[in-house]
Amino acid sequence: MTSGIRPIDVLLQRAGVRGHQRVPSDSKEFHEVTKRDALRLLENDVDRLLQTTEQVRRPALQAEMGRFADLFGRFLQEEGPALDWNKIQKLPENAVMNYSNLKLPKNEQNEIRNMLDKLVVIKLNGGLGTSMGCHGPKSVIPVRSDLTFLDLTVQQIEHLNKTYDANVPLVLMNSFNTDEDTEKIVRKYKGFRVQIHTFNQSCFPRISREHFLPVAKDFDVEKDMEAWYPPGHGDFYDTFRNSGLLKKFIEEGREYCFLSNIDNLGATVDLNILNKLVGEERASTPVEFVMEVTDKTRADVKGGTLIQFENKLRLLEIAQVPPEHVDDFKSVKTFKFFNTNNIWANLASIDRVLRERTLSMEIIVNNKTLETGLRVIQLETAVGSAMKCFDGAIGINVPRSRFLPVKKSSDLLLVMSNLYTLKNGSLVMSPQRMFPTTPLVKLGENHFSKVKEFLGRFANIPDIIELDHLTVSGDVTFGRGVSLRGTVIIIANHGDRIDIPAGAILENKIVSGNMRILDH
Repeated sequence: MTSGIRPIDVLLQRAGVRGHQRVPSDSKEFHEVTKRDALRLLENDVDRLLQTTEQVRRPALQAEMGRFADLFGRFLQEEGPALDWNKIQKLPENAVMNYSNLKLPKNEQNEIRNMLDKLVVIKLNGGLGTSMGCHGPKSVIPVRSDLTFLDLTVQQIEHLNKTYDANVPLVLMNSFNTDEDTEKIVRKYKGFRVQIHTFNQSCFPRISREHFLPVAKDFDVEKDMEAWYPPGHGDFYDTFRNSGLLKKFIEEGREYCFLSNIDNLGATVDLNILNKLVGEERASTPVEFVMEVTDKTRADVKGGTLIQFENKLRLLEIAQVPPEHVDDFKSVKTFKFFNTNNIWANLASIDRVLRERTLSMEIIVNNKTLETGLRVIQLETAVGSAMKCFDGAIGINVPRSRFLPVKKSSDLLLVMSNLYTLKNGSLVMSPQRMFPTTPLVKLGENHFSKVKEFLGRFANIPDIIELDHLTVSGDVTFGRGVSLRGTVIIIANHGDRIDIPAGAILENKIVSGNMRILDH
């Protein structure tokens, strides 16, 4: 199992196993009967849910619920970690290419345009900004010069299209949480030189941990949003095909999609990688799947990594690791790379694995407690775990600059600072920075976690060109024109407040206690 729950233990306690008393309760047969009962009960409940929706919507929803039932059936079959640790093989030498060995395409307009016209850019846009205290899709949070994640993405692709007279489309995979708001926002890009398409990923019912049945009472998602969830980005393959966009792009002669999280500001279209896939550096045997990985640091110990397993390159997530090997998994020496979730996949190959039904992704069990106190599980999959289903899959070890996610306000501090300049929608690290790594920033959850509160604590973002490490905890504010250098730790104890005065230069300093500079 990919989490601490063992469904069999729960199911054995249920009263729904009548008629099987003659089967010894510790036998394999009893367990199989119990699993069948659980799946049958869930399917009955799903059928009941389908009866609550209009006839015209049922066929599409039936197919979606069929995928949900398949996922649940696979979940029941899993016992113990989904991977035998002793069967992990050493990564072959050619499994992960070094980005520095990739060749730039010849700077010929026609050549680059032909490459770009074989590409589709897809952004995973299903997340909300709630963890950062914002309403609506995360993609509409302003991150730099009042521009949102979505604004920057559109600017990047428009710049490519204009520069090379190309026609790279942008596709947004929304969830039921972000779809309506995104559709309204997308209208403002009408005059831009970017074709924008959207489609929705699936909407699955959350499952009660107590009785292993959906908690939803009917198919009115709007009425009870808490009862439903988008099942992770591994759902991309099925829903992309079902939207009709996969077929459309293949018929247009497009060959690859570049897929990444909308909040990763480093995930821009890279011509060197594209040259390897569709340009003059194209291999004689097609590379069907590329995962961009980058060097693991101690801050990335939980991120997925690449392994060779059963002679296939595949993604290993922490959820699949047996408890006794978690420390090995986190080791920077043993596993040198981690997954950036920037993925390049061949469109015809996606179509093939879906048609041949060879797509298989490990299940991630996500435990949640709803506001009502109800404990639920949601079953998810990750887009990168499909890697093993493709032929000629490789990793490319890219610079850290291609992994610039904004998950917390500490990330926001970095991307809003003078560490970066904005060029055609892309963030470029300042040449004044002496080393390519970004500073490690930790901001206290209580005072900095929400974007509005975070912004209220800075008269303007400090100069951090020479910063290595910043920790801020407690009630701390920063005046205008502050410079932070080396290692800076600022801790205001409970009930105290620290105001860093305008123009202050803090270099290798620890500030604690209570400090206020008053204007006279």
